[in-house]
Amino acid sequence: MNSVTDPESPRERLVSGPLAWLFLSSFATLISFELMLAVTPMYAAAAGAGSAGAGSVTGVLLLGTVAAELAAPMAMTRFRHRTLLVAGAALMGVPVLALLSGAPLPVVAAVSVVRGFGFGLCSVVMGTLAAMLLPPQRRGEGLGVYGVVDSLPSVIALPAGVWLASRYGYTVVVLLTAATALVPVAVFRWLPGAADPGPAEGPGDPGLRAGLRQAGEVRLALIFGATTVAGGVIVSFLPIAAGVPTGTVAIGLLVQALTATIGRWWAGRRGDRHGPAGLLVPGLAIAAAGMMAMIWLRSPAAVLAGMAMFGTGFGIIQNATLTLMIDRMPASGLGTASALWNLAYDAGYGAGPAVFGLFAGHTGYPAAFALTSVLMLAALPAGRREHATAAERTGKGQSKIGSRVRDLFSSKNPSTPASTNTPSHSRPASWPRGIGDTTGPNTDISPTEMMGVPTSDPTRSMPSACEARTAAS
Repeated sequence: MNSVTDPESPRERLVSGPLAWLFLSSFATLISFELMLAVTPMYAAAAGAGSAGAGSVTGVLLLGTVAAELAAPMAMTRFRHRTLLVAGAALMGVPVLALLSGAPLPVVAAVSVVRGFGFGLCSVVMGTLAAMLLPPQRRGEGLGVYGVVDSLPSVIALPAGVWLASRYGYTVVVLLTAATALVPVAVFRWLPGAADPGPAEGPGDPGLRAGLRQAGEVRLALIFGATTVAGGVIVSFLPIAAGVPTGTVAIGLLVQALTATIGRWWAGRRGDRHGPAGLLVPGLAIAAAGMMAMIWLRSPAAVLAGMAMFGTGFGIIQNATLTLMIDRMPASGLGTASALWNLAYDAGYGAGPAVFGLFAGHTGYPAAFALTSVLMLAALPAGRREHATAAERTGKGQSKIGSRVRDLFSSKNPSTPASTNTPSHSRPASWPRGIGDTTGPNTDISPTEMMGVPTSDPTRSMPSACEARTAAS
């Protein structure tokens, strides 16, 4: 698969009807996820779980998400995509109703792990369906738009959940969470996937293990993981970093979310025209510079500038890695590519804060933020290698085309003796009809036309050119 667009090719429609319903479902499920993300620890703490118990509910949520991402590729070979999407939505929306009445910590944890599994399943399936429904020549741009749809809920629902819970109580948040999660169930009939092939038709998804053996997939996951580690660190530790005013934290997180959305969309458009591999090194460098600026935590200007740079680089890397991982997979491996990308996202978000906390306790927050920047700089050689690999593949593709054109014009007719000076109108049997044959009805077909490239003058015929070539031979 190739996501680079020919500038002269007609642009296909980006958002079809089924894709619009998919975007709506993605937006709704993410609203549901973000509404309870910060509220669930608050709920557990209010139930007497303590700080450790409150933190554990987020951990089991991540555990359920990762479990679903590991299981999703195999599940997509057995069940229809939209069936899995609706099942994931039901797992997100129904169990949360158990929190309407005061629930102890074990119930809260059980609800969290089930919701995490449903969210992970929805994430992988929706990413796969989006890649399938987008026109290949505009896939990067389409994934950028998909990134915008996925980013807005974190800007809207995350603070809204906390505000609603503190003002109106947990019941309102729980009911909104359930209602938004069940939107894919309500629009089931319009979701794509009604004609999904059964497991016996065509090659199945290669699976995670085979996907990891695809060229460059692990390297791309590690590049993306380096930035998701920093993303998890920012969300978890910027609000509690000493010396950062509360207002600066709120504005900084908003700036980071908005610039990541813009960067992800821009990278899609740029990648479609020039290839996404060339965006890896700039994206890593910009994100690393943003994290390095965080060493000046007491300066609001430095924090906001750092968040803007990190958000931009993070958005670029999100789009570039997802597009490349999809392009490297066969058509049957879209589910595996989506699962690997989501695994890198969640693993980085989970492992980053855990390791960062160990360093921050000894070095302080500014130095720990700088170490996070170094991690992204360490991924630069992998980004350069991806760029070189993509350039080499493009060069090989162009050389093959050029070689075929040269062969068409320079190959000698084997049926013509070397000592014969009289022009011959015979042609090798392996040549297409009309090339080197001035006696047939197709003498006006040029070699470039046989390859699908239009000539500058379609009315011009080829007899004289063919005669000159055979005469020279």
